[in-house]
Amino acid sequence: MTEALSHQQKRVRVLINGIVQGVGFRYFVIRKARSLGGITGFVRNLRSGGVEVVAEGSPEALEKLIQALHQGPPGAVVESVAVEWGEPTGSFRDFELRW
Repeated sequence: MTEALSHQQKRVRVLINGIVQGVGFRYFVIRKARSLGGITGFVRNLRSGGVEVVAEGSPEALEKLIQALHQGPPGAVVESVAVEWGEPTGSFRDFELRW
């Protein structure tokens, strides 16, 4: 059963850079991830000024989330989005804000 689950679920780590702090970006990500359903993980600000998103879910839902990350909320200026795909760990219960 675990093997079947890993084929249906994926993990993605996304680093977003630009004007993405102080514009509500993290809360935008939380709302989007929760609205897509079935996505677990976290979003947090980085000391570098970027935002990190680690999420697990269906490839389709994660692709929609990544598309949204390219836009961000009003006031954000997304300059780059780096995406790393991986296998899910199942270690998240919800999608949350981390500090």
